[in-house]
Amino acid sequence: MVVGPLLSMVKEKASSYLLDQYQVMEGMEEQHEVLKRKLLAILDVITDAEEQAAKHREGAKAWLEAVRKVAYKANDVLDEFKYEALRRKAKAEGHYKALGMDVIKLFPSHNRVVFRYKMAKRLCMILREIDVLVAEMNAFRFKFKPQPQMPMQWRQTDACIPTESVGIASKSRAQETKVLVDRLLAGASSKDLMVLPIVGMGGLGKTTLAQLVYNDPEIQKHFELRLWVCVSNDFDVDSLANRIVKENGCQASGSSRALHNLKKAVSWKRYLLVLDDVWNRDEPSKWERLKSYLLHGGCGSSVLTTTRDEAVAKLMMGTTEGAYKLGSLDEESIGKIIKARAFGSKQEKEWPGELVDMVGEVAQRCAGSPLAATALGSLLGTKTNKKEWEDVLNGRTICDEENGILPVLELSYHCLPSYMRQCFAFCAMFPKDYEIDVQMLIHLWVANGFIPEQSGVCPETIGENTFNELKSRSFFQVLKNVPFEKIYSYEEGYKDMSCSRITCKIHHLMHDVAQSVVGKECAAIATHQSERADVLRSARHLYLSIRRPETLLNASQEKGSPAFQTLICDGYVQGDLKILSKYNSIRALKIDCGSILRPKYLHHLRYLDLSRSGIRALPKDISILYYLQTLNLSYCEWLERLPKQLKYLTGLRHLYTHGCWELKSMPPELGRLTSLQALTYFVAGADDSGCSNLGELQNLDLGGTLKLSKLENVTGADAQAAGLGNKKKLTELELFWTDSDQEAQNNNHKEVVEGLKPHDELKALRINHCRSRTFPTWMNTLKGMVNLKLFHCKKLEELPALWELPALQILSLEGLESLHCLCSGGTTPVRFPKLKVLTLLDMAKFEAWWETYGVQGEEPIFPEVEKLVIGRCKSLTALPKAASVITELSGRVDTKCRSAFPALRKMTLGELTVFERWEAAEGTPGEEVTFPLLEYVEIYGCPKLTDLPEAPKLSELSITKGLGQQQQQISLEAASRCIPSLSRLDLEVSPDDTETTLLHVKKKLNRTLALPHMRLGWCDVFFSSRSSALALWTCFAHLVDLEICDCDALVYWPENVFQVLVCLRNLVISRCSKLTGRTQASDEQSAPAPERGGLLPCLESLKIEECESLASLHMWNCSGLSEVANLPPSIKILYISNCGKLQSLS
Repeated sequence: MVVGPLLSMVKEKASSYLLDQYQVMEGMEEQHEVLKRKLLAILDVITDAEEQAAKHREGAKAWLEAVRKVAYKANDVLDEFKYEALRRKAKAEGHYKALGMDVIKLFPSHNRVVFRYKMAKRLCMILREIDVLVAEMNAFRFKFKPQPQMPMQWRQTDACIPTESVGIASKSRAQETKVLVDRLLAGASSKDLMVLPIVGMGGLGKTTLAQLVYNDPEIQKHFELRLWVCVSNDFDVDSLANRIVKENGCQASGSSRALHNLKKAVSWKRYLLVLDDVWNRDEPSKWERLKSYLLHGGCGSSVLTTTRDEAVAKLMMGTTEGAYKLGSLDEESIGKIIKARAFGSKQEKEWPGELVDMVGEVAQRCAGSPLAATALGSLLGTKTNKKEWEDVLNGRTICDEENGILPVLELSYHCLPSYMRQCFAFCAMFPKDYEIDVQMLIHLWVANGFIPEQSGVCPETIGENTFNELKSRSFFQVLKNVPFEKIYSYEEGYKDMSCSRITCKIHHLMHDVAQSVVGKECAAIATHQSERADVLRSARHLYLSIRRPETLLNASQEKGSPAFQTLICDGYVQGDLKILSKYNSIRALKIDCGSILRPKYLHHLRYLDLSRSGIRALPKDISILYYLQTLNLSYCEWLERLPKQLKYLTGLRHLYTHGCWELKSMPPELGRLTSLQALTYFVAGADDSGCSNLGELQNLDLGGTLKLSKLENVTGADAQAAGLGNKKKLTELELFWTDSDQEAQNNNHKEVVEGLKPHDELKALRINHCRSRTFPTWMNTLKGMVNLKLFHCKKLEELPALWELPALQILSLEGLESLHCLCSGGTTPVRFPKLKVLTLLDMAKFEAWWETYGVQGEEPIFPEVEKLVIGRCKSLTALPKAASVITELSGRVDTKCRSAFPALRKMTLGELTVFERWEAAEGTPGEEVTFPLLEYVEIYGCPKLTDLPEAPKLSELSITKGLGQQQQQISLEAASRCIPSLSRLDLEVSPDDTETTLLHVKKKLNRTLALPHMRLGWCDVFFSSRSSALALWTCFAHLVDLEICDCDALVYWPENVFQVLVCLRNLVISRCSKLTGRTQASDEQSAPAPERGGLLPCLESLKIEECESLASLHMWNCSGLSEVANLPPSIKILYISNCGKLQSLS
């Protein structure tokens, strides 16, 4: 139990200068002084009391619980006093006059005499309770112990979690990984669903082992679909089904459709589903219900589960035989983990010898648990000498048979400073396996007062350091650090730039520790179970993820629930939330319905999240929330305006407005919010609109992401006045002009973009619809630039020297209609040394990579580019000239070849009507252009391209007409050089391919390929009656999925071809307008001879789309076939025999 930080916060508030400056405690000065003295007396012994409670002394626990209750009451009272001081301050600054005639109705109190009477009464009651606590404190004889000081020098950490222990565990579990992978692969032809549990005590690394299996290259190649869901102790079938569907990239739906969508998601596909941390042992019907829908997958589908309970394994398998029982990790590996965590990044020769000698003893105490080793090693990393190590080892039990490794995790927890303990324990309010947004978490810590004040340092910085410290001690596991390149998707379009966010998770056992410490004060509710009512009675920090949370919350009001401090509602609120008007103690609120807010009852709010709600305007009186620190309005797509009185929220530090595309302008005098650290979207209004102009940003120390919109309303002087160059904490900047005819008349774009020069360490810059012909030279000075995107700058004729940006990794150019080349000016050879992603789209005049030939030196211009996307550049004829490089080809080390993109892995070329060569200049005869690492190629709408380059590692190839519907000219013979290495082929056949071509290709391939997935379009030559076609089909005997489309030659059912495809599971035939469905031999016969053998013995799914001539369909002995879909109305004869699994015809 942690009470010290809460008490320290109350003590700091009792000493606030505002209370004296505005005389809000007038007539209560004596009680005020007594309160401060007694708080100090309790703080002197609180550390001893907490240590006694940790040793399970019930009297100390009960006393601390009483202290906590009184501290919360005192906190509320002191906040009321401070709010009154802030109200009087705002009144003196003219806020009352600005609010209008009904101002009195907006405040919880306004009469000074009534306020003094009420607050004096409450203060005296608290002092009486504190007197009792002090008397009990003396009776317990708690001793003075100084509270641990906040570290002044923080350990140096970065955003990535240390992976040494994971790497060591991975190597140590290599044998276990191989066994499980082999078992899953061995069931490839099984028609029964394989269920394979991993069983072992908590902390042994079951989840890590499942992750190793899940990400194994053989598993990735073998399973068409891989899904991962953490179950924990709530085995709700509909919720699980929704989460599995969501994992598959589909939109979750209501419970009535969840299982239907699950069936649809897995049908006909060989999938691997990991159900992590399963606890359900008492309700087998739940598993059977879920399993009945999972049975619709393809042959070889498998469910891998992790559980601590053998009874769970038996329930899911029907037996415990065959479950994989995970043993302890060997002591040598445990020792390596401890060393990696305890000695950090030091060189081995720098490790203290006396501490290294103790590692063996420490390893023995970890009971073979990697998690225990990680936690204990992290704890020992904060100790510097032998005595401190001995104190940790001798202080209490490390691991025991009854509690497993929980004692070592609790030991790590109790060795934290008290405020860190409170910060971590607060995380028990989130469900297990929940992805916690780190930025949100830090804001919630600050809002609840968990972060101690430190002179000259903002609370968010201390919160970030606190998170990094907890992470370095293994209390958090960083799950995602969303990189810049995730912002762009060629298929989905451009997403918002501000998504470089970090999320984290807490290990299940660490979550247990937090829950055991905090008790019922923090709670998460994800279902409408009746027992949840008990949770509401004692929760102060509550997370809700249910439909219509107002039903549960309004009911709790009648049952006497406590005053919530934090309320996070992830469910959609449809009705009135009465509880918000009853409790004015809420410090942090997340809700998706702003229309129900009544600021009068929420005046203690520090954190308000209305993101993704449908509000059009905020309540006018929101400006009375003087405590408000964070206001999140992101993606409120209908929000049109912000309150004019926003300037009075002088405590506001974070205003998230990105995604509020309907905002017309910013409220006036925004510059008065001098505490503002984050403002993600600023809309520049017209001069006469009475709104803030860019000059209001001058004195704001903004950081993170900033998007400036409607820059057509800005002058060059306004742009300079914004002072972006002084905002050193900015990481991402977006400049946006409106694309309209009226705006096109504005000719000051060059002056504005010149004036908006940011600081040199900016990480990301995006410029939209700027009509300047050139860009300023300051772009060349952005030495920290990682991501640069220029969109629809239609008049831009020349780019700055972008190759001079040493850190540039992502470059996206789209809609630069006047740009002719990438590199212009000068004759010095250029290189983009760190560029990883290059995107060029919709640039009609782009015809060359460089203006002067001399800039292409002897080295590749793009040595590190891994992803290349070029689309709709109608003048581009070739890629850059290939240069000689040393690389590894086909296992041969240090092989010399020619390549313009030696590191390229993914390439998309689309709608390039004159593109015809793989390099800009003719190469030396006999030296082909090579892409040594290329894995994925998509080419569409490139009618002049006739061949493919050398790409020994290519695994996916797509060559199609594209939207222009011009025939592609890459012959099957040219493509055949890549086919042997492919796992997926999408090919629309060239009209020049003939039977002779097929013979050449068959001769070249000369074996059965491993290719599992193929789509063929315009493939008449493949279904000719000549033997050359059938001979080539024998090379594709291992096909699992086949789609045939737009084939006029397919008239009869291709029996000869189907006899070859003995592994085929899924067949799609679409837009084959002449297909009749009859066999050539029987023609008009209504049924085949019964004695004939069946075709396609492994077929599970048959789909026929837009084949309007299909009149007859015969299926027999297709024992795996479960569904035939999209049959046309032209069907006259349908014959089905011995297809025992067939469930659906549609």
